[in-house]
Amino acid sequence: MSSQEKLIKEVESAEALMKEGGTLLNLTIQSLDLNKIKIDWEDVKLANTTFLGCDMSEEIELALRKKGAVIYPKIVGLPYNPYRRTLYTWQELMEGYDPENDNSTDLQIYTHFNGFRYSADINEALSQRIHDHAIDDALREVIGFDESGMTSRKCVGVMGGHGILRTDPVFTKVAITAKKLAEAGFFILSGGGPGVMEASNMGAYFGGKSEEDLMKAIEILKESPGFKDSGYITQAKKVIEMYPEGTENMAIPTWFYGHEPSNLFAQHVAKYFSNSIREDVLLATSLYGIIYAQGSAGTVQEIFADVAQNHYETYGYTSPMVFLGKKFWSEDNMIYQMLDKFSAGKKYHEMISIFDEPDEVVEFVKAHPPVKLN
Repeated sequence: MSSQEKLIKEVESAEALMKEGGTLLNLTIQSLDLNKIKIDWEDVKLANTTFLGCDMSEEIELALRKKGAVIYPKIVGLPYNPYRRTLYTWQELMEGYDPENDNSTDLQIYTHFNGFRYSADINEALSQRIHDHAIDDALREVIGFDESGMTSRKCVGVMGGHGILRTDPVFTKVAITAKKLAEAGFFILSGGGPGVMEASNMGAYFGGKSEEDLMKAIEILKESPGFKDSGYITQAKKVIEMYPEGTENMAIPTWFYGHEPSNLFAQHVAKYFSNSIREDVLLATSLYGIIYAQGSAGTVQEIFADVAQNHYETYGYTSPMVFLGKKFWSEDNMIYQMLDKFSAGKKYHEMISIFDEPDEVVEFVKAHPPVKLN
């Protein structure tokens, strides 16, 4: 039996489970209502079969346990489902939102998380870890990975400061860059929050639309420049209502920074509890490169985490690191010069560059695809 044949197969829909018939070998069945599925549980064959957070009667549970099934029970009393099968959508997270009385799902989960931020008990800690694993799993399904770790989608990450206002020229330049990258066939990822993150998801969303439409949308957003301003979410919703269809892209935010709203321009939202896992996933998934716009300590931290992955060839590929803004990165703080010297003699040295214009960024990323390492 090959290693692939030994892998446990996941089942996440009633239809998929029914196709398996009465033989449920090497399966993990996740978050299904077994009471509504017409299977003779007394006769079903099980081996290496696990049930995660499924609804089931006592009779079904007894029959499964007798056959040796491993059952992780459904966890009640949480504002989130640890066993969720898909990534979030912004609509799901914003359900219950009102500008005058925010009772959104996103805020409810953040409030719950905040109560355990420094001292989670074992049940909450396990629930959060299971949830983040579920997000990992759902993200991999959307992105697609082969056996060597390469992604099916040509993922490019865009990183930068959460405090960049919608009125800042940096916001517009990042949005244009992301738009052009999306139009060149790249799948844009961001940290999912405000500032540069919103600009990158928004720019990608407007891929295929005119630059005039993008500028019109930015003007709408400018009426509430910062994420602490009243109307911040309302203005984003106005843009979505005006342009209800957009190019597919992804946000990867975290409740660790849950006081920052998740932006509304990504169709796929991989929201984690663990910020460290979230940052590593964002970096490791962006194999076609990462664009670094103006940012502060958090962005600098991500730069050096990315350097470590390239320097030590952690994921088997070396990828572009592109700095957007020559003055900021090479004059104001000189990080670019430091990395240029630090990477000398390493394979990723030729993958590092710095530009001022979106077209230059796009051409460099196109000309420098990820390189598989020995």
